[in-house]
Amino acid sequence: MPRSSLLLVCVGLILSACATPSPYKAAGKTSVGYKEQRIESNRYRVSFSGNSLTKLETVENYLLQRAAELTKQLGYDYFVIADRTTDKKERQFGGSYGYGAGYGGFGYHGLGYFGWSYFSPYYGYGYGYDPFFDGYDIHKITRYTASAEIVLRHGQKPKDNEKAYSADEVLQNLRDKIIRPEDLTRQ
Repeated sequence: MPRSSLLLVCVGLILSACATPSPYKAAGKTSVGYKEQRIESNRYRVSFSGNSLTKLETVENYLLQRAAELTKQLGYDYFVIADRTTDKKERQFGGSYGYGAGYGGFGYHGLGYFGWSYFSPYYGYGYGYDPFFDGYDIHKITRYTASAEIVLRHGQKPKDNEKAYSADEVLQNLRDKIIRPEDLTRQ
Protein backbone atom coordinates (compact mmCIF):
# COMPACT_ATOMS: atom_id res chain seq x y z
CA MET A 1 0.00 0.00 0.00
CA PRO A 2 1.48 3.40 -0.92
CA ARG A 3 2.28 5.74 1.90
CA SER A 4 -0.38 8.25 0.87
CA SER A 5 -3.10 5.59 1.00
CA LEU A 6 -1.88 4.38 4.39
CA LEU A 7 -1.90 7.95 5.68
CA LEU A 8 -5.49 8.48 4.49
CA VAL A 9 -6.61 5.23 6.14
CA CYS A 10 -4.99 6.24 9.46
CA VAL A 11 -6.53 9.73 9.39
CA GLY A 12 -9.94 8.23 8.58
CA LEU A 13 -9.74 5.82 11.52
CA ILE A 14 -8.74 8.59 13.91
CA LEU A 15 -11.55 10.86 12.75
CA SER A 16 -14.20 8.14 12.89
CA ALA A 17 -13.22 7.34 16.48
CA CYS A 18 -13.92 10.95 17.44
CA ALA A 19 -17.05 11.43 15.34
CA THR A 20 -19.55 11.50 18.22
CA PRO A 21 -20.07 13.76 21.21
CA SER A 22 -18.86 12.45 24.56
CA PRO A 23 -21.25 9.97 26.13
CA TYR A 24 -22.12 10.17 29.82
CA LYS A 25 -19.50 8.04 31.61
CA ALA A 26 -16.74 8.20 34.19
CA ALA A 27 -13.57 9.85 32.94
CA GLY A 28 -11.35 6.85 33.65
CA LYS A 29 -7.94 7.20 32.00
CA THR A 30 -9.09 9.93 29.62
CA SER A 31 -9.98 13.48 30.47
CA VAL A 32 -13.43 13.07 28.86
CA GLY A 33 -16.26 12.15 31.24
CA TYR A 34 -17.29 12.87 34.81
CA LYS A 35 -15.21 12.97 37.98
CA GLU A 36 -16.00 13.64 41.59
CA GLN A 37 -13.92 14.32 44.66
CA ARG A 38 -15.04 14.28 48.26
CA ILE A 39 -14.17 17.50 50.09
CA GLU A 40 -16.13 17.06 53.35
CA SER A 41 -18.60 14.45 54.55
CA ASN A 42 -21.44 16.02 52.55
CA ARG A 43 -19.53 18.27 50.11
CA TYR A 44 -18.17 17.13 46.73
CA ARG A 45 -16.53 18.62 43.70
CA VAL A 46 -18.15 17.22 40.53
CA SER A 47 -17.07 17.87 36.95
CA PHE A 48 -17.76 16.76 33.39
CA SER A 49 -15.40 17.31 30.44
CA GLY A 50 -16.60 16.81 26.89
CA ASN A 51 -14.76 16.27 23.64
CA SER A 52 -14.73 18.84 20.83
CA LEU A 53 -18.12 17.63 19.52
CA THR A 54 -19.91 17.94 22.87
CA LYS A 55 -22.05 21.06 23.18
CA LEU A 56 -21.92 23.31 26.24
CA GLU A 57 -25.54 22.47 27.15
CA THR A 58 -24.73 18.75 27.10
CA VAL A 59 -21.67 19.22 29.34
CA GLU A 60 -23.76 21.20 31.84
CA ASN A 61 -26.57 18.60 31.76
CA TYR A 62 -24.08 15.79 32.40
CA LEU A 63 -22.67 17.72 35.37
CA LEU A 64 -26.14 18.01 36.90
CA GLN A 65 -26.85 14.34 36.12
CA ARG A 66 -23.74 13.25 38.00
CA ALA A 67 -24.52 15.54 40.94
CA ALA A 68 -28.03 14.05 41.18
CA GLU A 69 -26.78 10.45 40.86
CA LEU A 70 -24.15 11.02 43.54
CA THR A 71 -26.74 12.60 45.83
CA LYS A 72 -29.03 9.55 45.54
CA GLN A 73 -26.15 7.03 45.77
CA LEU A 74 -25.08 8.54 49.09
CA GLY A 75 -28.61 8.53 50.53
CA TYR A 76 -29.41 12.25 50.25
CA ASP A 77 -32.45 13.94 48.73
CA TYR A 78 -31.21 17.18 47.21
CA PHE A 79 -28.01 19.09 46.54
CA VAL A 80 -27.07 22.76 46.71
CA ILE A 81 -24.56 24.20 44.28
CA ALA A 82 -22.05 26.17 46.36
CA ASP A 83 -19.82 27.11 43.43
CA ARG A 84 -20.05 26.46 39.69
CA THR A 85 -17.73 27.16 36.75
CA THR A 86 -17.57 26.37 33.07
CA ASP A 87 -14.25 26.36 31.24
CA LYS A 88 -13.92 26.77 27.50
CA LYS A 89 -10.67 25.61 25.89
CA GLU A 90 -10.03 26.56 22.29
CA ARG A 91 -7.28 25.31 20.06
CA GLN A 92 -6.59 26.44 16.53
CA PHE A 93 -4.73 24.60 13.84
CA GLY A 94 -4.41 24.85 10.10
CA GLY A 95 -2.28 24.45 7.08
CA SER A 96 -2.31 23.47 3.45
CA TYR A 97 -1.73 20.10 1.93
CA GLY A 98 -0.39 19.03 -1.44
CA TYR A 99 0.46 15.94 -3.42
CA GLY A 100 2.22 15.80 -6.74
CA ALA A 101 3.94 13.53 -9.22
CA GLY A 102 6.20 14.12 -12.21
CA TYR A 103 8.05 12.25 -14.92
CA GLY A 104 11.31 12.86 -16.70
CA GLY A 105 14.63 14.14 -15.52
CA PHE A 106 13.18 16.71 -13.14
CA GLY A 107 11.05 14.63 -10.81
CA TYR A 108 8.97 16.37 -8.26
CA HIS A 109 9.41 16.80 -4.55
CA GLY A 110 6.44 17.10 -2.19
CA LEU A 111 4.85 20.45 -1.61
CA GLY A 112 5.25 22.07 1.69
CA TYR A 113 7.28 22.53 4.76
CA PHE A 114 6.84 19.10 6.37
CA GLY A 115 6.27 15.78 4.65
CA TRP A 116 8.01 13.17 2.63
CA SER A 117 9.05 12.94 -0.98
CA TYR A 118 10.70 10.52 -3.33
CA PHE A 119 12.92 11.53 -6.23
CA SER A 120 14.54 9.68 -9.08
CA PRO A 121 15.82 10.86 -12.44
CA TYR A 122 12.72 9.34 -14.09
CA TYR A 123 9.82 10.09 -11.76
CA GLY A 124 9.04 11.45 -8.34
CA TYR A 125 6.17 11.98 -5.95
CA GLY A 126 5.66 13.67 -2.63
CA TYR A 127 3.31 14.78 0.08
CA GLY A 128 3.78 17.78 2.33
CA TYR A 129 2.33 20.20 4.82
CA ASP A 130 2.95 23.94 4.61
CA PRO A 131 1.58 26.16 7.38
CA PHE A 132 2.64 29.32 5.51
CA PHE A 133 0.97 28.60 2.17
CA ASP A 134 -1.56 31.20 0.88
CA GLY A 135 -4.33 28.61 1.08
CA TYR A 136 -3.93 28.48 4.86
CA ASP A 137 -7.09 27.14 6.44
CA ILE A 138 -7.74 27.62 10.17
CA HIS A 139 -9.84 25.18 12.19
CA LYS A 140 -10.98 25.87 15.74
CA ILE A 141 -11.60 23.10 18.27
CA THR A 142 -13.57 23.97 21.40
CA ARG A 143 -13.91 21.76 24.48
CA TYR A 144 -16.02 22.52 27.53
CA THR A 145 -15.62 21.45 31.16
CA ALA A 146 -18.28 22.21 33.75
CA SER A 147 -17.54 21.80 37.45
CA ALA A 148 -19.37 22.50 40.69
CA GLU A 149 -18.98 22.13 44.42
CA ILE A 150 -22.16 20.63 45.77
CA VAL A 151 -23.47 20.22 49.30
CA LEU A 152 -25.69 17.17 49.84
CA ARG A 153 -28.79 17.51 52.03
CA HIS A 154 -31.62 15.41 53.47
CA GLY A 155 -35.30 16.32 53.37
CA GLN A 156 -37.39 18.60 51.21
CA LYS A 157 -35.59 21.01 48.86
CA PRO A 158 -36.09 24.61 50.08
CA LYS A 159 -38.32 26.49 47.63
CA ASP A 160 -36.54 29.82 48.19
CA ASN A 161 -33.02 28.57 47.29
CA GLU A 162 -32.31 28.90 43.56
CA LYS A 163 -29.12 26.86 43.93
CA ALA A 164 -30.92 23.83 45.43
CA TYR A 165 -31.84 20.91 43.14
CA SER A 166 -34.03 17.91 43.88
CA ALA A 167 -32.01 14.85 42.83
CA ASP A 168 -35.16 12.96 41.80
CA GLU A 169 -36.42 15.83 39.63
CA VAL A 170 -33.04 16.31 37.93
CA LEU A 171 -32.81 12.59 37.12
CA GLN A 172 -36.40 12.59 35.81
CA ASN A 173 -36.02 15.72 33.68
CA LEU A 174 -32.62 14.87 32.18
CA ARG A 175 -33.36 11.18 31.55
CA ASP A 176 -33.98 11.63 27.79
CA LYS A 177 -30.94 13.89 27.32
CA ILE A 178 -28.33 11.47 28.66
CA ILE A 179 -26.43 9.39 26.10
CA ARG A 180 -24.47 6.52 27.65
CA PRO A 181 -21.72 4.50 25.90
CA GLU A 182 -24.05 1.50 25.48
CA ASP A 183 -26.55 3.77 23.67
CA LEU A 184 -23.88 4.50 21.04
CA THR A 185 -23.23 0.81 20.35
CA ARG A 186 -26.95 0.23 19.64
CA GLN A 187 -27.05 2.90 16.91
